[in-house]
Amino acid sequence: MLIVADANELFGALISRRKTLDIFLDDSFEIVSPEFILKEFDKRKDSILRKTGLTDKEIISFFILLTPKIKFFKTDDFKYFLEEAKLISPDPNDVEYFALALKLNCSLWSEDKKLKTNGKVKVLSTSDLIKML
Repeated sequence: MLIVADANELFGALISRRKTLDIFLDDSFEIVSPEFILKEFDKRKDSILRKTGLTDKEIISFFILLTPKIKFFKTDDFKYFLEEAKLISPDPNDVEYFALALKLNCSLWSEDKKLKTNGKVKVLSTSDLIKML
């Protein structure tokens, strides 16, 4: 199943290393995300370090092991869907996720319940995906 993961899901895999990580590692899911998520990681790395208790080296190693499971798309790859995504995204910070989901005609993986109100892109939670395993 092809699915767009938002940044919080990637960071959740690093922080909780439980069910969220299981989804990333399960071959029945093909996970994609906008490339800007890598910059988000750099911005949030200190917070992730505090929440996990891991060292900087451990977090980087974990991230390096996890990212090959994700196909990253540049904004240019889905730029034609940005305007439509702006119209349906309940949160302006999630427009790129919606644009990528529209381009690929797939669901979005997020715990943000308000995103489910968009009316066009199916939004699935971690528990929704776990049920599919």
